[in-house]
Amino acid sequence: MEITAYVKTLEREGELLAELAERAGTDALVPTCPQWRVADLLRHTGSVHRWAAGFVRECLLDPVPFPDAPELTGGELLAWFREGHTDLVRTLVEAPADVQCWTFLPTAAPSPLAFWARRQAHETAVHRMDAEAALGVVFSPVAPEFAEDGVDELLTGFHARPRSRVRTPEPRVLRIRAFDTGAVWTVHLSAEPARTVLGATDDPVDCEVSGEAGWLYAALWNRLPLAGPGVAGNLGLARLWSEAAGI
Repeated sequence: MEITAYVKTLEREGELLAELAERAGTDALVPTCPQWRVADLLRHTGSVHRWAAGFVRECLLDPVPFPDAPELTGGELLAWFREGHTDLVRTLVEAPADVQCWTFLPTAAPSPLAFWARRQAHETAVHRMDAEAALGVVFSPVAPEFAEDGVDELLTGFHARPRSRVRTPEPRVLRIRAFDTGAVWTVHLSAEPARTVLGATDDPVDCEVSGEAGWLYAALWNRLPLAGPGVAGNLGLARLWSEAAGI
């Protein structure tokens, strides 16, 4: 995907998140994020937006902590969230294509700007689902190409890191297959961080998860149950994912 496509998605998803949060109310519980209310969702995502914008705008080459979120509620909190989201979008649009700054996932990105546009588009889309869960409505559809990209970021980026808890005592193989885009990932699980290979391999598969890219996106990011007819083989691996794959 192009940087402009990521930024447009980020802009749309952030606006929808704010609208949904306003309708649900900042005191509403978020079923997909136990212990959170909508206020926590807005504070978290708003802080992440400001954190990401800071790296790009200030060309920071070293990691810095998340900024503190204010103890605002109601309309003031929504306004604070919208302000940070708007600033992030503007920062990404105005940044030079060759901007140099810190990034944090092991998978290669064409540039730091592409990394942050991609990461924040998915960050915001997943948390938009949380706002929909708080409101009690069906998740808005995700474009197949974007969903495939988000599954790839999760598998080859987040779960390749040492901090990933998706591990098995003995080697196991999990295959992920998107019917509508044709994408396939083969995930090698062991006591070490997962190793994901693009495409099908000749390795015997212990569990296969298949479905449309949009469903895989929501289920692998733990916003829908990883269960049903699309899960075949060793169901214990699907349960392990649901229990240990939270980011």
